[in-house]
Amino acid sequence: MLPSFWVVIPAAGIGSRMQADRPKQYLLLAGKTIIEHTLDCFLDHAGLRGLVVSLAAGDPYWRKLGCANDPRVRRADGGAERADSVLAGLIRLSELGAGKDDWVLVHDAARPNLSRADLDNLLVKLMDDPIGGLLAAPARDTLKRADPEGRVQETIDRSVIWQAFTPQMFRLEALRDALAGALAAGAAITDEASAMEWAGQSPRLIEGRADNLKVTRPEDLQWLEQRRRS
Repeated sequence: MLPSFWVVIPAAGIGSRMQADRPKQYLLLAGKTIIEHTLDCFLDHAGLRGLVVSLAAGDPYWRKLGCANDPRVRRADGGAERADSVLAGLIRLSELGAGKDDWVLVHDAARPNLSRADLDNLLVKLMDDPIGGLLAAPARDTLKRADPEGRVQETIDRSVIWQAFTPQMFRLEALRDALAGALAAGAAITDEASAMEWAGQSPRLIEGRADNLKVTRPEDLQWLEQRRRS
């Protein structure tokens, strides 16, 4: 039996590398916005207890989407950085009745290709884990460390390198405290796992599909368009 869970979607960024006229999560993919596809990964799951989207103040696009009126979806005010937005989402979940030991999945707004098999595998593998973890994929290519001039310093052993994906799954209170502490300390937090690492924890890596792609550049969206047409 799969555990029940809450979801936080940080969606306050602007995605400047997409060079688009709006935040990347509102670009169209196969007739729907990217963020609608992303929410669809969770909204029909029987284990979902609720979902919070953390949005930029004055976001003019969200209210035009049908999912904005879904009673399972609530909004929170996002912050300047991803960690701020996730923390705001966690606080909102607490207001909605989420318990301190409830599982929370944090997922990128612009990662619309999460498979149900990967989601369920993450839930199964981590349901009894004392810390939590994240979807990830082992590095496939040869990795190089560069010097400031862009020349190779060394080749890195790829057998110990993983590419971090989302969802990332942790207990609400543990993640909230880790994010709050790391932000107060001025630590560099790039994802939820790095906040847990800052707090002295070792999240578990759960291997997932490499096509759980985060849309960052125009070619990423083109690749997803082609995949959905094929």
